[in-house]
Amino acid sequence: MDAEEVYGRVKTVQGLLVEIIGPVRELRVGGRVAIETRGGDRVMCEIVGFQDDHALCLPFGALEGVRLGCKAIFYSHGGTVQPDDSWLGRVVNAKGEPIDGNGPIMRGATSYNLRASPPAAHDRARVGEPIDLGVKVLNTFTTCCDGQRMGIFAGSGVGKSVLMSMLARNTDVDVAVIGLIGERGREVQEFIEDNLGPEGLKRAVIVVATSDEPALMRRQAAFMTLTLSEYFRDQGKRVLCMMDSLTRFAMAQREIGLATGEPPTAKGYPPTVFTELPKLLERAGPGLKNSGSVTGLFTVLVEGDDHNEPIADAVRGILDGHIVMERAIAERGRYPAVNVLRSISRTMPGSVPESYRPVLIKAREYMSVYADMEELIRLGAYRSGSDPKVDDAISIAPALDAFLSQRQDERVSLMEGYQTLEEIVARVGGSEQ
Repeated sequence: MDAEEVYGRVKTVQGLLVEIIGPVRELRVGGRVAIETRGGDRVMCEIVGFQDDHALCLPFGALEGVRLGCKAIFYSHGGTVQPDDSWLGRVVNAKGEPIDGNGPIMRGATSYNLRASPPAAHDRARVGEPIDLGVKVLNTFTTCCDGQRMGIFAGSGVGKSVLMSMLARNTDVDVAVIGLIGERGREVQEFIEDNLGPEGLKRAVIVVATSDEPALMRRQAAFMTLTLSEYFRDQGKRVLCMMDSLTRFAMAQREIGLATGEPPTAKGYPPTVFTELPKLLERAGPGLKNSGSVTGLFTVLVEGDDHNEPIADAVRGILDGHIVMERAIAERGRYPAVNVLRSISRTMPGSVPESYRPVLIKAREYMSVYADMEELIRLGAYRSGSDPKVDDAISIAPALDAFLSQRQDERVSLMEGYQTLEEIVARVGGSEQ
């Protein structure tokens, strides 16, 4: 980092917020500050605002050793990173430093801004052809296109991480960039070794910021994930960008906003949360014409299984579709626990071959009819023969339920899913004729 000859001093420390006096006219929001402690260490901070001619800063690490009057060195730039193709197979932190114990990583020739703007809307390509995710329930009922952005909405413990690992291994892309934002520390190695495995890791870069790290690190891990995706996109590659979870990114931004004095609004989230979410998510998607693409899959941890809470509601309005996972389905032992009737891809039906569209419509109809009558059926209050549509839905329900299940180590291609579903629906169609 190239430091300008600009210095200041620590004036106050309140919680995690550090006020620094100095030549504020030389500074800007997003700039970096290094606070020198008495022991000779440096604590890196970011300028997040100004108040009464003081710079308000938040740290990237612990504030131990910081005292009043500590020297603060201001830098002329915000955060940048220099990615390289050799980062594939590595695990890095929010600063782009390796944390997998496999030695240093190479720095590329080009610097990328961590808070880059998305391509201009009129310069972007359209979404591409349907992309094979390798998970049949998603391939068939929420078909995703190259460059599309989808949200995976679920409560805790419903199977988001397992579904993410299946997508990371099975999706037909060149590179996967996986951001684990606010993740439990003990689960990182489990995800890498057990869920992702050596084959999945080989073509992936993983960015990790655990739940005990400062809010700036958790937020920057999300920016790093999108920046690395943009780097590989600029190499002409098809990139799968996955982030778990957007909710923890929003929580980190909430901590930052409240620390700088922003007023809390919906459920305590300040206004900048709802400003930063679209800025982050719009960076995924198709790139410029004749370049690569970033297909985005972002998980949203819905608090208390409330799918209408503020973050879930805001994200649904930004993304190109949503996949809803439900605890009740997981408790019945069906994985992935996707509620097909509540999930949607905004590129459908155009992304589905025309010959299979009637099959999908019919399958959804059977599932909808069964869902409406499920309580009566389970209680034994429905009499067979009362309604032919309900009878058909009951007859096909076990086969559809088996179709929607998939083992973690199993891969089902896009066309295999369509063909299997067609065979299931045809059984009922044949009995009607």
